[in-house]
Amino acid sequence: MKRRLPDWLKVKIGSGEKYVEVNRILKAAKLHTICQEARCPNKAECFSRGTAVFLIMGNVCTRNCKYCNVKHGRPKPLDYEEPSRIAETVKKLGLKYVVITSVTRDDLHDGGALFFKKTIEEIRKHVNCKIEVLIPDLRGDLKNLRTIVEAHPDVVNHNIEVVKNLFPEIRPEGDYDTSLKILGGIKKIDENVKSKSGFMIGLGEKKEQIVDTIKDLRDRDVDFLTIGQYLQPSKRHYEVKKYYTPEDFKEIRRTALKIGFKHVES
Repeated sequence: MKRRLPDWLKVKIGSGEKYVEVNRILKAAKLHTICQEARCPNKAECFSRGTAVFLIMGNVCTRNCKYCNVKHGRPKPLDYEEPSRIAETVKKLGLKYVVITSVTRDDLHDGGALFFKKTIEEIRKHVNCKIEVLIPDLRGDLKNLRTIVEAHPDVVNHNIEVVKNLFPEIRPEGDYDTSLKILGGIKKIDENVKSKSGFMIGLGEKKEQIVDTIKDLRDRDVDFLTIGQYLQPSKRHYEVKKYYTPEDFKEIRRTALKIGFKHVES
């Protein structure tokens, strides 16, 4: 039986000049955003503020996580003009903070690390802004992680996505310990870069598993943490097991701050 969406999770459909302008510019530049591909419920709010999370290396992922709406299958070859188009679009939108993410590209020998580096460099050439990269697990290869970190993004983010015990069922092609390895490697490469991770709740996890995940991330010296409610993109995706209340999220935030995170969005 489908669970009714609580009132506090309902959002307005996007509208307004800025929302229309962002859509137009992205379409003209032939760029993808995770906001569109993953059917993010916050897309309207972000687009209306003139912000977007750019999705590089195509919109087809080599993995098939049960919660994710991004297409999976065999990706197309890399578009080597994409980094410069992103830089031009960032300039057009007048962005002060840019987030670059990607599909997982297990078909590439470096997992796309060099492409992240190129995109960071192109943005730096054209715009003076903060850059956050949200990277895949790179199969745990710290050499490829170094390629990205040494391009000097301001924040390196890798989302662990779900608590450990849910990985086999929901993220069968991922690995909890591999994600922790990547997160722990960020500060070892550059202690000055800010590290970040996040995960979803509402998929059947227990309270102690949430706390264990928070502790595991902090043990890897992660600075920033995001925790959000999972929403089912379609009937074919993993079902929501629980809707957490705003008070639940406030309690989780307090717990994470006590554990030692510099900033928490919950």
